[in-house]
Amino acid sequence: MTETLSVRALNRATLARQMLLSREPVPASEAVGRLCGMQAQEPKPPYLGLWTRLEGFQVSDLHAALHDRALVRATMMRATLHLVTSADYTAFRTAMQPMLDGGLRVLGDRAKGLDLEKVVPAARSLLEREPLTFNEIRAQLQEQFPEVNDRALGYAVRLCVPLVMLPTEDRWGFPRTSRFALADSWLETGPNADDAIDELMLRYLAAYGPASAADAQTWSGLSSTGEALERLRPDLRTFMDDKGRELFDVQDAPRPSEDVPAPARFLPEFDSLVLAHTDRRRVIADAHRPMLTTKNLRVRAVFLWDGFAHGIWETEYKRKVATLKLRPFETLPQTAVDELRAEGEAMLRFIEPDAKETVVTIEE
Repeated sequence: MTETLSVRALNRATLARQMLLSREPVPASEAVGRLCGMQAQEPKPPYLGLWTRLEGFQVSDLHAALHDRALVRATMMRATLHLVTSADYTAFRTAMQPMLDGGLRVLGDRAKGLDLEKVVPAARSLLEREPLTFNEIRAQLQEQFPEVNDRALGYAVRLCVPLVMLPTEDRWGFPRTSRFALADSWLETGPNADDAIDELMLRYLAAYGPASAADAQTWSGLSSTGEALERLRPDLRTFMDDKGRELFDVQDAPRPSEDVPAPARFLPEFDSLVLAHTDRRRVIADAHRPMLTTKNLRVRAVFLWDGFAHGIWETEYKRKVATLKLRPFETLPQTAVDELRAEGEAMLRFIEPDAKETVVTIEE
């Protein structure tokens, strides 16, 4: 009989793989590989995401991995910017292309006159000369294709040309307006020709499992996840959740007891953990899920206590005072308040090392 896993059991299994049951002493690039990438719509969140997961993590650790080209920031899962290892980028970028091609549909009428067979080579030719910002890419392509919408030209390049964002010495690794380079130039190798979706699914399960085919599709944006998991079924373990849905998992992944303690942790905006499943109850209750996303689709930063999201947070820095503001979904027990204050003060010292004072406030 197939074993049924409770929401709490799924929570602990996922936290173990996400390095959120205890900080682990591994290099930044290895951690990003174990997480199968970190969403990086903005440059700062991955730094906080690694700080909350790794023992002794410093900003310079991620800077070094980016400049050594062990890690890259590029368009990947769900057609969004991710921080991934260079090896994973070359291995899995081709698997993403069908989903990225489909993303062009959002252009609608703006795609009028857009001929990818002409635009893609033209963009590659421009970028072979030098890295460019997207404002520069759009402007130069508009000169060649004046009849095509400039935003459509830029979006087509973003989705159909393998690019990486170039790191700088800015505090969080990238400036507000970054330059992009051809991936094969920056990494000295292009994406592998093979569609390695089966391997991608194994990596997803190792980082976020046990999970359903629908969960894998939500995380990746790919429609072929179910077919891949069926091919892999003989080598996988299967479970059921409390609603009778089938879950897949790799054989040797950690599945600790649901009673294992989970420490207070702060997840940054856009953290992949809160976006990696269709059923997100293993991280955040359905009743609280609407508060996770703003009207303009920003994914808010959440704090975990006893393994689950119990509220959102934000920071403020004025006159050398670093303030962390917690907005709990419900009244917190004093134990949670004490743990979150201690962890929050440590996070403030990481974010604002020059602060003279750190303050943690909790909204009643």
